[in-house]
Amino acid sequence: MTEAPVLRPAAGRGPGLERCHGSRLSVEDGALVLRARGRTRRVPVGDGGVARAVFVDAAPADAGRDEPGRPDAWGEVRLQDRDGTQVARIPLGDWLPEAPALPERAVQGEQLLERTGVAGLLKAAGVPLHVARDRNDPRAGSGKGGVSLGPGPAFPLWYWCVRGVAGTLWFSAFTVVVFSDTVPGRLVLLLALTALCGPVARLVLRAWTRLRAGRRRVTVLERVTPDPAPGSGATVRFLRDTEVRVQNRDLVLRDLGGQEYWFPRGGAHAVTRLVKVLDGTGRPVGAELRGPGEQVRAVFPWDLWFGGADGADGWSRLCGVPGLAVSERRLGGKRTWPKGPVLGTGLLPRTGRDARRMARFPGTAAGVSSTAVMAFGNLFSVIQGVRVADTAPGPAAVAVAAGALGLVLQAVPYAVHELRGRLVLDRTAAERTTNEEARR
Repeated sequence: MTEAPVLRPAAGRGPGLERCHGSRLSVEDGALVLRARGRTRRVPVGDGGVARAVFVDAAPADAGRDEPGRPDAWGEVRLQDRDGTQVARIPLGDWLPEAPALPERAVQGEQLLERTGVAGLLKAAGVPLHVARDRNDPRAGSGKGGVSLGPGPAFPLWYWCVRGVAGTLWFSAFTVVVFSDTVPGRLVLLLALTALCGPVARLVLRAWTRLRAGRRRVTVLERVTPDPAPGSGATVRFLRDTEVRVQNRDLVLRDLGGQEYWFPRGGAHAVTRLVKVLDGTGRPVGAELRGPGEQVRAVFPWDLWFGGADGADGWSRLCGVPGLAVSERRLGGKRTWPKGPVLGTGLLPRTGRDARRMARFPGTAAGVSSTAVMAFGNLFSVIQGVRVADTAPGPAAVAVAAGALGLVLQAVPYAVHELRGRLVLDRTAAERTTNEEARR
Protein backbone atom coordinates (compact mmCIF):
# COMPACT_ATOMS: atom_id res chain seq x y z
CA MET A 1 0.00 0.00 0.00
CA THR A 2 1.39 3.41 -1.04
CA GLU A 3 2.06 5.84 1.76
CA ALA A 4 -0.28 8.86 1.70
CA PRO A 5 1.51 12.13 0.91
CA VAL A 6 2.29 14.53 3.73
CA LEU A 7 3.15 18.03 2.51
CA ARG A 8 6.27 19.87 3.72
CA PRO A 9 6.42 23.68 3.77
CA ALA A 10 8.69 25.97 1.81
CA ALA A 11 12.22 26.33 3.17
CA GLY A 12 12.79 28.62 6.12
CA ARG A 13 15.49 29.82 8.48
CA GLY A 14 15.64 31.47 11.87
CA PRO A 15 12.12 31.49 13.35
CA GLY A 16 10.89 30.05 10.04
CA LEU A 17 12.51 26.71 10.91
CA GLU A 18 9.59 26.17 13.27
CA ARG A 19 7.41 25.67 10.20
CA CYS A 20 9.83 23.20 8.59
CA HIS A 21 9.82 21.03 11.70
CA GLY A 22 6.15 21.18 12.62
CA SER A 23 3.87 22.34 9.79
CA ARG A 24 2.30 19.52 7.76
CA LEU A 25 -0.77 19.03 5.57
CA SER A 26 -2.13 15.48 5.32
CA VAL A 27 -5.25 13.33 4.90
CA GLU A 28 -6.63 11.68 8.02
CA ASP A 29 -9.98 10.00 8.62
CA GLY A 30 -11.78 11.60 5.72
CA ALA A 31 -10.47 15.14 6.26
CA LEU A 32 -7.63 17.38 5.19
CA VAL A 33 -5.65 18.08 8.37
CA LEU A 34 -3.33 21.07 8.77
CA ARG A 35 -0.92 21.16 11.69
CA ALA A 36 0.95 24.43 12.11
CA ARG A 37 2.52 26.13 15.16
CA GLY A 38 0.74 24.02 17.74
CA ARG A 39 -2.72 24.27 16.21
CA THR A 40 -4.71 21.76 14.18
CA ARG A 41 -7.34 22.57 11.56
CA ARG A 42 -9.55 19.96 9.91
CA VAL A 43 -11.43 20.43 6.65
CA PRO A 44 -13.89 17.59 6.01
CA VAL A 45 -13.99 15.86 2.63
CA GLY A 46 -17.22 14.70 1.00
CA ASP A 47 -20.76 15.68 1.95
CA GLY A 48 -20.71 19.06 3.67
CA GLY A 49 -17.04 19.53 2.87
CA VAL A 50 -14.59 19.45 -0.01
CA ALA A 51 -16.10 17.80 -3.10
CA ARG A 52 -13.73 19.01 -5.81
CA ALA A 53 -10.54 20.99 -6.32
CA VAL A 54 -9.51 23.48 -8.99
CA PHE A 55 -5.84 24.25 -9.57
CA VAL A 56 -5.58 27.86 -10.75
CA ASP A 57 -2.33 27.68 -12.70
CA ALA A 58 -1.92 31.41 -13.23
CA ALA A 59 0.24 34.00 -11.52
CA PRO A 60 -0.94 37.47 -10.46
CA ALA A 61 -0.52 40.10 -13.17
CA ASP A 62 2.18 41.93 -11.15
CA ALA A 63 4.25 38.84 -10.35
CA GLY A 64 7.95 39.23 -11.13
CA ARG A 65 9.96 36.55 -12.90
CA ASP A 66 13.60 37.18 -11.96
CA GLU A 67 13.69 36.79 -8.19
CA PRO A 68 12.51 34.16 -5.71
CA GLY A 69 8.76 34.57 -5.73
CA ARG A 70 5.90 35.20 -3.39
CA PRO A 71 3.82 32.16 -2.44
CA ASP A 72 0.73 33.35 -4.32
CA ALA A 73 2.72 33.70 -7.55
CA TRP A 74 2.91 29.93 -7.88
CA GLY A 75 -0.85 29.55 -8.16
CA GLU A 76 -3.26 27.92 -5.75
CA VAL A 77 -5.65 25.02 -5.42
CA ARG A 78 -9.19 26.07 -4.55
CA LEU A 79 -11.22 23.51 -2.64
CA GLN A 80 -14.97 23.70 -3.30
CA ASP A 81 -18.10 21.98 -2.07
CA ARG A 82 -20.70 20.41 -4.35
CA ASP A 83 -22.31 23.82 -4.99
CA GLY A 84 -19.03 25.42 -6.09
CA THR A 85 -18.60 27.46 -2.92
CA GLN A 86 -14.97 27.78 -1.89
CA VAL A 87 -14.27 25.92 1.36
CA ALA A 88 -10.50 26.35 1.54
CA ARG A 89 -7.45 27.05 -0.60
CA ILE A 90 -3.93 25.65 -0.77
CA PRO A 91 -1.23 28.19 -1.78
CA LEU A 92 1.21 25.97 -3.66
CA GLY A 93 4.25 28.18 -3.11
CA ASP A 94 3.88 27.61 0.63
CA TRP A 95 4.24 23.84 0.15
CA LEU A 96 7.12 23.73 -2.35
CA PRO A 97 10.31 23.23 -0.27
CA GLU A 98 12.66 24.80 -2.82
CA ALA A 99 10.38 27.77 -3.68
CA PRO A 100 12.61 30.42 -1.99
CA ALA A 101 15.55 29.37 -4.18
CA LEU A 102 13.73 29.43 -7.53
CA PRO A 103 12.40 32.20 -9.77
CA GLU A 104 8.66 32.63 -9.74
CA ARG A 105 6.79 30.09 -11.86
CA ALA A 106 9.96 28.09 -12.55
CA VAL A 107 7.77 25.01 -12.09
CA GLN A 108 4.19 25.00 -13.35
CA GLY A 109 1.22 22.82 -14.14
CA GLU A 110 1.12 19.16 -13.28
CA GLN A 111 4.83 19.18 -12.39
CA LEU A 112 4.14 21.66 -9.60
CA LEU A 113 1.26 19.55 -8.30
CA GLU A 114 3.53 16.49 -8.22
CA ARG A 115 6.47 18.26 -6.56
CA THR A 116 4.43 19.70 -3.75
CA GLY A 117 2.53 16.48 -3.24
CA VAL A 118 -0.86 18.14 -3.66
CA ALA A 119 -1.82 15.83 -6.55
CA GLY A 120 -1.19 12.75 -4.43
CA LEU A 121 -2.83 14.32 -1.39
CA LEU A 122 -6.09 15.01 -3.22
CA LYS A 123 -6.01 11.59 -4.86
CA ALA A 124 -5.64 9.95 -1.45
CA ALA A 125 -8.57 12.06 -0.19
CA GLY A 126 -10.73 11.05 -3.17
CA VAL A 127 -11.13 14.66 -4.37
CA PRO A 128 -11.26 15.15 -8.17
CA LEU A 129 -8.81 17.78 -9.40
CA HIS A 130 -9.37 20.15 -12.34
CA VAL A 131 -6.90 22.61 -13.85
CA ALA A 132 -7.76 26.20 -14.81
CA ARG A 133 -5.16 28.07 -16.86
CA ASP A 134 -6.97 31.38 -16.45
CA ARG A 135 -8.11 33.07 -13.22
CA ASN A 136 -11.36 33.97 -15.01
CA ASP A 137 -12.18 30.34 -15.75
CA PRO A 138 -15.74 29.71 -14.47
CA ARG A 139 -14.60 26.57 -12.66
CA ALA A 140 -12.16 28.59 -10.56
CA GLY A 141 -14.92 30.58 -8.90
CA SER A 142 -14.28 33.97 -7.32
CA GLY A 143 -11.35 32.84 -5.19
CA LYS A 144 -12.97 34.39 -2.13
CA GLY A 145 -13.95 32.73 1.10
CA GLY A 146 -12.74 29.64 2.87
CA VAL A 147 -9.69 29.10 5.04
CA SER A 148 -6.10 29.12 3.87
CA LEU A 149 -4.36 25.78 4.35
CA GLY A 150 -0.88 27.29 4.57
CA PRO A 151 1.91 26.50 7.04
CA GLY A 152 1.50 29.81 8.84
CA PRO A 153 3.80 32.83 9.21
CA ALA A 154 7.54 32.49 9.77
CA PHE A 155 7.48 34.85 12.76
CA PRO A 156 5.56 33.91 15.93
CA LEU A 157 2.33 35.67 16.82
CA TRP A 158 3.72 37.24 20.02
CA TYR A 159 6.37 39.08 17.99
CA TRP A 160 3.80 40.60 15.66
CA CYS A 161 1.62 41.63 18.61
CA VAL A 162 4.50 43.39 20.36
CA ARG A 163 5.61 45.18 17.20
CA GLY A 164 2.05 46.08 16.24
CA VAL A 165 1.03 47.55 19.62
CA ALA A 166 4.33 49.36 20.11
CA GLY A 167 4.27 50.69 16.55
CA THR A 168 0.73 52.03 16.92
CA LEU A 169 1.53 53.79 20.19
CA TRP A 170 4.79 55.19 18.80
CA PHE A 171 3.14 56.59 15.67
CA SER A 172 0.39 58.20 17.74
CA ALA A 173 2.92 59.82 20.06
CA PHE A 174 5.09 60.82 17.11
CA THR A 175 2.16 62.56 15.41
CA VAL A 176 1.36 64.60 18.54
CA VAL A 177 5.01 65.52 19.08
CA VAL A 178 5.55 66.68 15.50
CA PHE A 179 2.44 68.88 15.38
CA SER A 180 2.60 70.34 18.89
CA ASP A 181 4.46 73.45 20.00
CA THR A 182 4.92 72.17 23.55
CA VAL A 183 5.60 68.52 24.30
CA PRO A 184 4.82 66.95 27.72
CA GLY A 185 7.67 64.95 29.19
CA ARG A 186 5.43 61.92 29.66
CA LEU A 187 4.67 61.86 25.93
CA VAL A 188 8.38 61.90 25.09
CA LEU A 189 8.87 59.08 27.57
CA LEU A 190 6.13 57.04 25.84
CA LEU A 191 7.71 57.81 22.48
CA ALA A 192 11.12 56.56 23.63
CA LEU A 193 9.92 53.40 25.35
CA THR A 194 7.75 52.28 22.43
CA ALA A 195 10.63 52.94 20.02
CA LEU A 196 12.84 50.76 22.22
CA CYS A 197 10.37 47.87 21.96
CA GLY A 198 11.41 47.14 18.37
CA PRO A 199 15.12 46.40 18.97
CA VAL A 200 14.36 44.61 22.25
CA ALA A 201 11.70 42.42 20.60
CA ARG A 202 14.15 41.50 17.85
CA LEU A 203 16.81 40.44 20.37
CA VAL A 204 14.23 38.44 22.32
CA LEU A 205 13.20 36.78 19.06
CA ARG A 206 16.82 35.80 18.43
CA ALA A 207 17.04 34.24 21.89
CA TRP A 208 13.63 32.57 21.50
CA THR A 209 14.71 31.09 18.15
CA ARG A 210 17.96 29.74 19.57
CA LEU A 211 16.16 28.28 22.60
CA ARG A 212 13.53 26.56 20.48
CA ALA A 213 16.21 25.15 18.17
CA GLY A 214 18.05 23.67 21.15
CA ARG A 215 14.89 21.91 22.35
CA ARG A 216 14.11 20.16 19.06
CA ARG A 217 14.78 16.46 18.99
CA VAL A 218 15.55 15.18 15.50
CA THR A 219 16.85 11.69 14.81
CA VAL A 220 19.64 11.99 12.24
CA LEU A 221 20.47 8.71 10.50
CA GLU A 222 23.24 10.14 8.33
CA ARG A 223 24.94 13.49 7.91
CA VAL A 224 26.90 14.38 4.77
CA THR A 225 28.99 17.55 4.70
CA PRO A 226 30.83 19.06 1.70
CA ASP A 227 34.43 18.04 0.98
CA PRO A 228 35.41 20.57 -1.70
CA ALA A 229 38.29 20.27 -4.11
CA PRO A 230 41.31 22.57 -3.59
CA GLY A 231 40.77 25.92 -5.27
CA SER A 232 36.97 25.65 -5.24
CA GLY A 233 36.69 28.81 -3.13
CA ALA A 234 34.83 27.11 -0.30
CA THR A 235 34.72 29.31 2.78
CA VAL A 236 34.82 28.54 6.48
CA ARG A 237 31.12 29.41 6.74
CA PHE A 238 30.23 27.11 3.84
CA LEU A 239 32.06 24.16 5.40
CA ARG A 240 30.59 24.86 8.82
CA ASP A 241 26.93 25.26 7.92
CA THR A 242 26.18 23.40 4.68
CA GLU A 243 25.07 19.79 4.99
CA VAL A 244 22.63 17.06 3.99
CA ARG A 245 20.78 15.37 6.85
CA VAL A 246 19.05 12.05 6.46
CA GLN A 247 16.22 11.76 8.98
CA ASN A 248 13.52 9.15 9.57
CA ARG A 249 11.05 10.66 7.14
CA ASP A 250 12.92 13.52 5.53
CA LEU A 251 16.05 14.37 3.61
CA VAL A 252 17.13 17.89 4.57
CA LEU A 253 19.50 20.17 2.69
CA ARG A 254 20.87 23.06 4.78
CA ASP A 255 22.66 26.05 3.26
CA LEU A 256 25.09 28.50 4.83
CA GLY A 257 22.27 30.94 5.59
CA GLY A 258 20.75 28.36 7.93
CA GLN A 259 17.86 27.77 5.53
CA GLU A 260 16.61 24.20 5.43
CA TYR A 261 14.89 22.47 2.53
CA TRP A 262 12.90 19.43 3.69
CA PHE A 263 12.16 16.70 1.14
CA PRO A 264 9.99 13.67 2.01
CA ARG A 265 11.47 10.20 1.80
CA GLY A 266 8.05 8.55 1.48
CA GLY A 267 4.83 9.14 -0.40
CA ALA A 268 4.06 9.87 -4.03
CA HIS A 269 6.20 13.04 -4.04
CA ALA A 270 9.24 11.57 -2.29
CA VAL A 271 12.79 11.99 -3.54
CA THR A 272 13.72 8.56 -4.83
CA ARG A 273 16.77 8.79 -7.11
CA LEU A 274 20.35 9.99 -6.92
CA VAL A 275 21.97 10.45 -10.32
CA LYS A 276 25.70 10.93 -10.84
CA VAL A 277 26.30 13.19 -13.84
CA LEU A 278 29.42 12.72 -15.99
CA ASP A 279 30.77 14.91 -18.77
CA GLY A 280 31.79 13.59 -22.19
CA THR A 281 35.14 12.37 -20.87
CA GLY A 282 33.62 10.48 -17.95
CA ARG A 283 34.60 13.05 -15.34
CA PRO A 284 31.90 13.64 -12.67
CA VAL A 285 30.46 17.14 -12.73
CA GLY A 286 27.71 16.76 -10.16
CA ALA A 287 24.82 14.78 -8.77
CA GLU A 288 21.07 15.20 -9.02
CA LEU A 289 18.42 14.44 -6.43
CA ARG A 290 15.26 13.48 -8.29
CA GLY A 291 11.63 13.17 -7.33
CA PRO A 292 8.37 12.23 -9.07
CA GLY A 293 8.42 12.21 -12.85
CA GLU A 294 12.25 12.34 -12.79
CA GLN A 295 12.08 16.00 -11.79
CA VAL A 296 15.39 17.35 -10.46
CA ARG A 297 14.77 18.69 -6.95
CA ALA A 298 18.38 19.61 -6.01
CA VAL A 299 21.88 19.35 -7.43
CA PHE A 300 25.29 18.86 -5.83
CA PRO A 301 28.20 20.32 -7.84
CA TRP A 302 30.91 17.68 -7.63
CA ASP A 303 33.90 19.94 -6.92
CA LEU A 304 32.09 21.59 -4.01
CA TRP A 305 30.68 18.46 -2.41
CA PHE A 306 32.86 15.49 -3.31
CA GLY A 307 36.01 16.84 -4.96
CA GLY A 308 38.25 16.67 -1.88
CA ALA A 309 40.43 13.87 -0.54
CA ASP A 310 37.55 12.41 1.50
CA GLY A 311 34.83 13.18 -1.02
CA ALA A 312 34.44 9.54 -2.03
CA ASP A 313 33.39 8.70 1.52
CA GLY A 314 30.69 11.40 1.53
CA TRP A 315 29.43 10.19 -1.83
CA SER A 316 29.25 6.58 -0.72
CA ARG A 317 27.32 7.53 2.42
CA LEU A 318 24.86 9.56 0.35
CA CYS A 319 24.46 6.62 -2.04
CA GLY A 320 23.71 4.41 0.95
CA VAL A 321 20.58 6.32 1.99
CA PRO A 322 17.70 3.79 2.09
CA GLY A 323 15.08 4.44 -0.58
CA LEU A 324 17.45 6.23 -3.00
CA ALA A 325 18.13 4.42 -6.26
CA VAL A 326 21.58 5.36 -7.58
CA SER A 327 22.43 5.64 -11.27
CA GLU A 328 24.68 7.51 -13.69
CA ARG A 329 24.14 9.53 -16.83
CA ARG A 330 26.58 11.13 -19.26
CA LEU A 331 26.18 14.55 -20.84
CA GLY A 332 26.28 14.53 -24.61
CA GLY A 333 27.99 17.05 -26.84
CA LYS A 334 28.29 20.56 -25.42
CA ARG A 335 25.34 20.34 -23.07
CA THR A 336 25.64 22.42 -19.92
CA TRP A 337 24.75 21.22 -16.46
CA PRO A 338 22.47 21.82 -14.68
CA LYS A 339 19.75 22.77 -17.11
CA GLY A 340 17.53 25.58 -15.89
CA PRO A 341 17.13 27.00 -12.36
CA VAL A 342 17.43 24.41 -9.62
CA LEU A 343 18.21 24.30 -5.92
CA GLY A 344 21.89 23.78 -5.14
CA THR A 345 23.67 25.97 -7.66
CA GLY A 346 23.86 29.00 -5.35
CA LEU A 347 24.85 27.39 -2.06
CA LEU A 348 28.30 29.05 -2.21
CA PRO A 349 27.77 32.80 -2.73
CA ARG A 350 30.12 34.57 -5.12
CA THR A 351 31.30 37.15 -2.58
CA GLY A 352 31.64 37.43 1.19
CA ARG A 353 29.14 40.26 1.13
CA ASP A 354 26.55 37.99 -0.44
CA ALA A 355 27.29 35.31 2.14
CA ARG A 356 26.82 37.73 5.05
CA ARG A 357 23.54 38.90 3.60
CA MET A 358 22.33 35.29 3.31
CA ALA A 359 23.41 34.45 6.86
CA ARG A 360 21.96 37.57 8.51
CA PHE A 361 19.12 37.00 10.94
CA PRO A 362 15.93 37.08 8.86
CA GLY A 363 13.83 40.20 8.80
CA THR A 364 10.17 40.84 8.13
CA ALA A 365 8.66 41.52 4.73
CA ALA A 366 9.55 45.20 5.22
CA GLY A 367 13.23 44.22 5.12
CA VAL A 368 15.68 47.10 5.45
CA SER A 369 12.80 49.54 5.81
CA SER A 370 11.87 48.02 9.18
CA THR A 371 15.42 48.48 10.49
CA ALA A 372 15.56 52.03 9.17
CA VAL A 373 12.29 52.92 10.90
CA MET A 374 13.52 51.47 14.20
CA ALA A 375 16.79 53.39 13.95
CA PHE A 376 14.91 56.60 13.16
CA GLY A 377 12.58 56.04 16.10
CA ASN A 378 15.45 55.68 18.56
CA LEU A 379 17.34 58.63 17.13
CA PHE A 380 14.17 60.73 17.34
CA SER A 381 13.84 59.72 21.00
CA VAL A 382 17.30 61.13 21.71
CA ILE A 383 16.47 64.39 19.93
CA GLN A 384 13.18 64.84 21.79
CA GLY A 385 14.81 63.96 25.11
CA VAL A 386 17.33 66.75 24.59
CA ARG A 387 14.48 69.08 23.55
CA VAL A 388 12.57 68.68 26.85
CA ALA A 389 15.62 68.44 29.11
CA ASP A 390 14.93 71.84 30.74
CA THR A 391 11.20 71.33 31.39
CA ALA A 392 11.19 67.59 32.24
CA PRO A 393 14.71 66.47 33.18
CA GLY A 394 13.66 63.04 34.48
CA PRO A 395 11.70 61.83 31.44
CA ALA A 396 14.29 63.51 29.20
CA ALA A 397 17.13 61.49 30.70
CA VAL A 398 15.19 58.26 30.33
CA ALA A 399 14.28 59.12 26.72
CA VAL A 400 17.89 59.85 25.78
CA ALA A 401 19.09 56.67 27.48
CA ALA A 402 16.36 54.56 25.84
CA GLY A 403 17.08 56.02 22.42
CA ALA A 404 20.82 55.45 22.77
CA LEU A 405 20.24 51.90 24.02
CA GLY A 406 17.99 51.15 21.06
CA LEU A 407 20.67 52.33 18.62
CA VAL A 408 23.29 50.20 20.37
CA LEU A 409 21.05 47.12 20.34
CA GLN A 410 20.78 47.46 16.57
CA ALA A 411 24.36 48.41 15.81
CA VAL A 412 26.21 45.83 17.93
CA PRO A 413 24.67 42.62 16.43
CA TYR A 414 25.20 44.03 12.94
CA ALA A 415 28.83 44.97 13.66
CA VAL A 416 29.59 41.57 15.22
CA HIS A 417 28.00 39.77 12.26
CA GLU A 418 29.99 41.79 9.72
CA LEU A 419 33.34 41.63 11.54
CA ARG A 420 33.10 37.92 12.24
CA GLY A 421 32.23 37.27 8.63
CA ARG A 422 35.03 39.43 7.21
CA LEU A 423 37.72 38.21 9.60
CA VAL A 424 36.85 34.52 9.93
CA LEU A 425 33.78 32.95 8.33
CA ASP A 426 33.88 34.35 4.79
CA ARG A 427 37.55 33.71 4.17
CA THR A 428 38.40 30.67 2.11
CA ALA A 429 39.17 27.56 4.09
CA ALA A 430 42.59 27.27 2.41
CA GLU A 431 43.47 30.87 3.35
CA ARG A 432 42.56 30.30 6.97
CA THR A 433 44.62 27.10 7.10
CA THR A 434 47.61 28.93 5.66
CA ASN A 435 47.30 31.72 8.23
CA GLU A 436 47.04 29.22 11.10
CA GLU A 437 50.14 27.39 9.88
CA ALA A 438 52.04 30.68 9.60
CA ARG A 439 51.14 31.60 13.19
CA ARG A 440 52.53 28.26 14.39
